[in-house]
Amino acid sequence: MSRKVLLLAAVAAGGLVVPTAQAATAKHHPVKHRAVAHDSSAELRSEIAALKAEVAALHDAVTTQQQAQVTQQAQVAQAQTQVAAQQEQTQVASTKADQALALAAKTETAEAKTEKNVSAMSWAGQTKISGRMYFNFSNVNQSASGQKTTGTGTGFDIKRLYIGIDHKFNDIFAFNVTTDISNVVGSTSNYNYANPTTFGSPVGRGLYIKKAYLEAKLDPALIIRAGAADMPWVPYDENIYGYRHIENTIIDGPFGTSADWGVHVLGNLGKHFDYQVSAVNGAGYRNVKVSKDVDFEGRIGTNYNGFFAAIGGYVGKRGLAIEGTPIYHTAKRLNAMAGFKNDLFTLGGEYFYAKDWNNVNVAGEDSAKGYTAFGSVNLAKKWSVFGEHQWVQPNVWTNPALRQNYFNVGIQYEPIKIVDIALVYKRDTVNNGNFATNNGSYGPTYTTGIGCGTTVAAPCNGTYDEVGIFGQIRF
Repeated sequence: MSRKVLLLAAVAAGGLVVPTAQAATAKHHPVKHRAVAHDSSAELRSEIAALKAEVAALHDAVTTQQQAQVTQQAQVAQAQTQVAAQQEQTQVASTKADQALALAAKTETAEAKTEKNVSAMSWAGQTKISGRMYFNFSNVNQSASGQKTTGTGTGFDIKRLYIGIDHKFNDIFAFNVTTDISNVVGSTSNYNYANPTTFGSPVGRGLYIKKAYLEAKLDPALIIRAGAADMPWVPYDENIYGYRHIENTIIDGPFGTSADWGVHVLGNLGKHFDYQVSAVNGAGYRNVKVSKDVDFEGRIGTNYNGFFAAIGGYVGKRGLAIEGTPIYHTAKRLNAMAGFKNDLFTLGGEYFYAKDWNNVNVAGEDSAKGYTAFGSVNLAKKWSVFGEHQWVQPNVWTNPALRQNYFNVGIQYEPIKIVDIALVYKRDTVNNGNFATNNGSYGPTYTTGIGCGTTVAAPCNGTYDEVGIFGQIRF
């Protein structure tokens, strides 16, 4: 390249000198030298043109090379830009990925907490706590053979306090536990706990478990409960009667119990029939025993447009079939009831017959029978009047003259949905002997030295009068 440049410079310089010399020569030889000059000039111009063409070619080559270098530099710069952009995108993507992972971690933690909270809420939502308390403030006047007994007086009492917990595991399985606080106050206590040698027993008094069972609801017609649960008859009777907080039903206590330990099968057979069969220990929910026999109680009921009817029975050794204890009889009981119940009024009646109920381990035989009639009228939305009469012959074979006659009347007010308050009068009489009732054990032999026409001439009866405020609170 540098050689060609020098040549071009020399040509250019020669071009300037030769014409001058030729001009000087031409002055001396005008014709000859004019021709020579013309030929030399043409040749020179041709060379110059060739050189110019070569210079132009060189210029174009230089320009192409420079453009290639510029293009290469531009491509390098573009590549560098792309690399930087890719690095930036990679960094941004990495940052976004980190943020996404962090967000996912937070979301997972939040979801775990939410799931835990939902699980806890679901568990709590499937658990229900209920309660019920029976209370009264009343005056009692109790006498035996015409003389007042220690059961006479005025006071406040809580007959029952139930706390129940129900939990539903799923659509099939559920669990229930219900505690109870029994009355243990003096001779006015249920079953007369002040004197355990009479009816009743001190076992389980105070705070104890009344119900504790696992339920499997396989179908509305097939529900199975295992544990301590409601028996077939007494709870059914209480539900129809509607005034359990005023008084026990006729067999509850002397001739039956409301709950026991065992297996209970129940359900609804369509819209108009229901049933329950229970295989139980037989000693009651407050006295768990192991015995050689299992007792059975059952019921089937029907209802149609307010009319209801039911029949049931019991058979067993009542938990007394214990090794080493003589057993003479099997306790049996038959129950039947019927009536009508709607939103305006309730009217019903019940009959029972029991054989050897208290003579399982007694050589002699005996039987008992009785009936009750009950009714109520809803006067207004919050007011109702009610009454009940019970008649029992406790010892048909061994003391046929012994009778119990009981009745109550009252008016009830419901200030709020969960509270019932009633003004009640009760009258209970036992003639020709002693009988342990739900209001206590009384009769002519209750007071020492006072018999039924044996040691002294005295009225052969016992009486129980009570007036006061009775009520229940439930939730």
